Amino acid sequence: MKKVISVVGARPNFIKIAPIHKAFQKYSDDIQHLICHTGQHFDNKMSKVFFDELQMPKPDYYLGIGGGSHAQQTARIMVEFEKILLDEKPDLIIVPGDVNSTIAASLVAAKLHIPIAHVESGLRSFDRKMPEEINRVLTDHISDYLFVTEKSGLDNLQIEGIDSSKVYFTGNVMIDSLVNFLPHINKSEILKELGLTKGTYVLATFHRPSNVDEQVSLSKLIDAVNRISTSRKVVFPIHPRTMNNLKKYRLSDKLNDNIIVLEPIGYIDFLSLTKNAELVVTDSGGIQEETTFLGVQCITVRDNTERPSTSEIGTNHMIGTDFDKVVEASKEILSGKIKKGKVPELWDGKASDRITEIIYKSL
Repeated sequence: MKKVISVVGARPNFIKIAPIHKAFQKYSDDIQHLICHTGQHFDNKMSKVFFDELQMPKPDYYLGIGGGSHAQQTARIMVEFEKILLDEKPDLIIVPGDVNSTIAASLVAAKLHIPIAHVESGLRSFDRKMPEEINRVLTDHISDYLFVTEKSGLDNLQIEGIDSSKVYFTGNVMIDSLVNFLPHINKSEILKELGLTKGTYVLATFHRPSNVDEQVSLSKLIDAVNRISTSRKVVFPIHPRTMNNLKKYRLSDKLNDNIIVLEPIGYIDFLSLTKNAELVVTDSGGIQEETTFLGVQCITVRDNTERPSTSEIGTNHMIGTDFDKVVEASKEILSGKIKKGKVPELWDGKASDRITEIIYKSL
């Protein structure tokens, strides 16, 4: 019996590992798949509800490591995860994405000579000021299996000199979860609860430090959301980081009455809001992918993206962080100037099957 440990820490990780865990069940006679939750996202709304909705089992290990600086969080995860690896002696660890849990677990495994599989390899924003970029680049360079979601990832890894025998173009596990849960998403009552009609509202989400940590940028962001809300009702589920800063800078009461402010919501309800929106305005990476698959117009409030397929062939509009341009682009899209996107290659709901088959055959 071979042993594989998947490491999750933040909401996007759960979405990526859920279909992989499900796909491993067909190999349950030969592979034991364990889940370690680092606790990087540590409250119920950011963590537990996702486990419940994604039908994931209770984690085999929970490290309980929440806040702190990047260095503190990464170091504490490394110390605790090393104990698990020494005890369990797995044949492989799987790390998804680009959060601190990803690089922390990978560093520990590499130094114990335990093979690493990186799910979502090769994505690059080429912006080293983003902590996620540091995490994803370093993880790729110490991984033994690099599972790539889109063609840009293959190009990036080749340019960086990664051995091509380690690289596998498998598609996007985020889309696997979306496809798997579409029946539940379609049954969500969230629109009814909020008094919304399909295709008549804007969904907004923001959490990037560059947008929400400084008072000036956060004030401009709130002003932009207010201006967009003069054209359409805006649904604004507020990330804990963003909410803390709204309170810190006393901006909470600046949002106008045509904005529905929500606490973070579960996976199913959030994707129902995404699927039925006329437009999504965000600084999230994963939402760029989900809107492209669903054919929903998306404005990304960032100066770069590590997921270029979403704007090159999908429905994502890369507008940047000039909030006047964000408002202008929103009004153009809401007046009918939309992108007719396509779904990228291998975003077909079967990426996790490809990944687990490769692992099964090689262990």
